[in-house]
Amino acid sequence: MRHPRLRRALFGLFAVLTACATPVTPSPDYDALMAEMMRASFREQGIAKMDRLMQDASNAECSKSEGGPLSDARSEAIQTANYKSVKMPADGKFIGDWREGERLAQNGRGMTWTDPSTATTANGGGCYNCHELSKAEISFGNIGPSLFNYGKLHGVANPEAPESLPIVDYTWRKIYNSKAFNACSGMPRFGHAGLLSEAQLKHLMALLLDPNSPVNK
Repeated sequence: MRHPRLRRALFGLFAVLTACATPVTPSPDYDALMAEMMRASFREQGIAKMDRLMQDASNAECSKSEGGPLSDARSEAIQTANYKSVKMPADGKFIGDWREGERLAQNGRGMTWTDPSTATTANGGGCYNCHELSKAEISFGNIGPSLFNYGKLHGVANPEAPESLPIVDYTWRKIYNSKAFNACSGMPRFGHAGLLSEAQLKHLMALLLDPNSPVNK
């Protein structure tokens, strides 16, 4: 063909016609493929059961966002649902022993398949993995904010009447279920997920709020 322009035009027309005639292949369901891959890669052993792969509605919503921001409406809905799920102390007392709280903060173990049972094996809090709490501790993470002087800065709780301070209510709810205030928080939901007992939560409260705790020195 001696006419380059005509030749290019015919080739272009052919390409368009070919593309129109080619059937469109639907995109794979990547969510389903990922879920199947996870199920195939995980096995039950000891106390680690398959239910660990199941996300609740809040976690699933955050996973779908792929790290992006949720709409204000979705964030508010998630936070409201998680706020309502918080169980306050049965006896109305919030403050335990800060010494036990410090031990919990230093302890990162728990819920491994080698544990004999979730009922007989106490979990740790692992708080130093993400937070600075005491200047005496030289090894701590910085994923979360520093909590040093937490009680001193926000109003140290009165052990006789801790409920009198708003920070006490907030701190309990934050530890119990962090999604009550941040829809896609990466902080463990210690109470909501049954990771720590009510008594352990009280000890962590004491670590943060007791004026004698190393956090507030």
